[in-house]
Order: sequence, then structure tokens, then C-alpha cells
Amino acid sequence: MDFKEVLRAEKEYLIELRREFHKNPEKSWEEYRTSERIKEELDKIGVEYKSCAGTGVVAVIEGAKEGKTVALRADIDALELDEETELSFKSENKGLMHACGHDGHTAMLLTAARALVKTKDQLSGRVKLIFQPAEEMVAGAKELVKEGVLKDVEAILGIHLWSGLKTGKINVEAGPRMASGDYVMINFIGAGGHGSLPQQTVDPIAAASAFVMESQAVMSRESSPLDPVVFTIGKIDSGSRFNIIPSRAELEGTLRCFSEKSRTNASEAIERFANKIAAAYRAEAEVEIKEGTPPTVNDAEIAAYAQKAAAEIVGEDSIISMEKTTGSEDMAYYLNEIPGCLAFVGAGFEDDSKNFPHHHPEFNIDEDSLLIGASLYFNFAFNYLNQ
Repeated sequence: MDFKEVLRAEKEYLIELRREFHKNPEKSWEEYRTSERIKEELDKIGVEYKSCAGTGVVAVIEGAKEGKTVALRADIDALELDEETELSFKSENKGLMHACGHDGHTAMLLTAARALVKTKDQLSGRVKLIFQPAEEMVAGAKELVKEGVLKDVEAILGIHLWSGLKTGKINVEAGPRMASGDYVMINFIGAGGHGSLPQQTVDPIAAASAFVMESQAVMSRESSPLDPVVFTIGKIDSGSRFNIIPSRAELEGTLRCFSEKSRTNASEAIERFANKIAAAYRAEAEVEIKEGTPPTVNDAEIAAYAQKAAAEIVGEDSIISMEKTTGSEDMAYYLNEIPGCLAFVGAGFEDDSKNFPHHHPEFNIDEDSLLIGASLYFNFAFNYLNQ
């Protein structure tokens, strides 16, 4: 049976389903309707499932013969964002939008499931389908791992539709692909007083400002340019009035790294430098770094399987190299447990004026990318089990 024909027969279903999910976005941990619709579609094709991590759904397709278990993962949550597109199927839920492609991921995996059911007499082993909540909070995967979703799974594939790649192109390669994402909080503690008498105070704003300006130099001197580190302060909170020197200045930021070594080194440098700056201004510093998702690192062997599966869909010339990105993905939690990879499937339009970055209120995808993504899910699982 030609898998391409099997998938092509599902194209109309795939697009309609993606549009339905797009019209009905739900935020992280509240994907109730989405979860129910996934179950309804699985019921139609006779695939058993169970709920996990609240709104998550995990299903298994059994092949005709014994064999290994491979997992396919799609994230299902949307963003808290007002949609500004003119699409006929734009969001009907105010303040919520599928601005990252998860509507497409969910539809692609359900479509791949339909194709796998049609060909399960040719499958050796089983395919585990993971419909994961709360990726936008980089939290859902961690909970599913805790609940044992990877038990007996030998390999996993995740797909991210990518507006920065033209439709028809696929990137899947070994090594670091997305960064860790840690939450950094630094409080500079001084002694407040009147703005006209700074000598009677210990000014935490001066200390915090010095830290913000100089911390980038510290990062660049202590990390290899071949193993990048991004440290960004995104929030400063201090003071109540123009002529009062406050007692505290609070900073919040994010730390992004591609290896655990650079993550540890950068965290230590931030804490050390904050304390040194505080001491220089006669203040004190409180530093807390909450670990978020680890780096997303693709396994070399599984990436090679995925590359081969992708080449059968779009041709070897359309398998391209792409620089890793400092964004974070909780696919990393699965990849820390078992071999697997995250593939980027091009979803950009030929007309660049239609392409907007992920998380933008005018974000959209070229729907021709959906069939490519569904085919990659299918082909990877089929080939891996029947190798």
C-alpha cells in the first residue's frame, strides 16, 4: 500500500480538523474541548486511549505483529493572545489564539493515526500517540513523564510546524536544537530614604542598573561563542515615587543555554556577579534561579531515521540544515528519558508578506504543510517499527 495515497485521501479531513481546532483555542491546562474532540476522533477509528495529566490524551495503535513501541507527540494548547487575522476560521474565544501551530500538530497526529489504523496489518509493534497539554507553559511533558507515559517506549518523534521555513522544507538533525529555559529572579536590597540625600541611603536601583548593564559582558567572557548563552532581564520593579530611594529593586529574567555545562556555569556566574555588584554598592543580593525545561537535544540515531522518513516525503534536496534556536520546548523532557528527536516542518508561505513569527497575533500557516507533517508522523513510525 502506498502510504502517500493513504495520507492524501485524508487531506480534506486534516484541513477541516485544523480549522476547527483553530476556531476553538484553549489555554494551557484548560484544553477541555480539545481533549474531548481528540477522544471523539479516536473513537471513530477504534483506537483505545486514556486521559493523562488532566487534559492530555494517550492512545495506542497495536500492529498485527509483536515488536517495539514508538511514540508520536503533538501539543494541544493555545496562547493567551487576541487574534488579528482575517481568517474565516479565526478564533472564537476572545483572548486566545493558536499562534504557534499546535492546532496543526493535533490535526496532523489524528490524521496520521487514521492512516496507521488503515495499515496496522503491516505494522510490527505499536504506536503510542501522545496529545500533550500545556507546552506553552513548558510543563505538560514533565507531568506526562511522571505519569509513566514513556514506559516501554523505545523512540519518540515530535514535530513543530515552523513559519521560518518555506512549506516543503524539513529540518531534522542531531544535537542541540532548542535551548533550556530558566527563570531568574534577583532582588537587590538596600536602605531607602529621601532622593535628595542619597548619602543616607544604600540605593538598590543603582546596584540593579549596574548589574543589568554589566551582566552581558560577564556572560560573553565566561561562555564559549560556540556554545551560546542568552541572558535577558525582562522585568524591573522598584520604587513608589520620584523623590524616594527605595529599599529594594527586583529583577526578573530568563537564561537560555544549549548544554547542561553552560547552564550550570552561567547560573553560577549570575549569582556570583550579582553578589559582587551588590557588595560594591553596599547592598545585598538575593538570587533565585528556577530550572525550567532542559535543552532539547536530538538523538543522532533517531534523527537519522527521521531524516530518511522525511526524504521519502519531500526529497533529499528539501531536507535542510537550520541553526538551533534559543526558544524552549518541553519535548526536552521526553528526550532526556529516551532516544528521540524534534523535527521542524516548514509551514511558511511563498509570499513572505504572509509570514509572521510564532506568537504573533497575525500568525498563520500554509495548510499545504499539514499533509507533510502528518506524513512524517506516519512514515517515521511505520519505518521505525518495520525496519
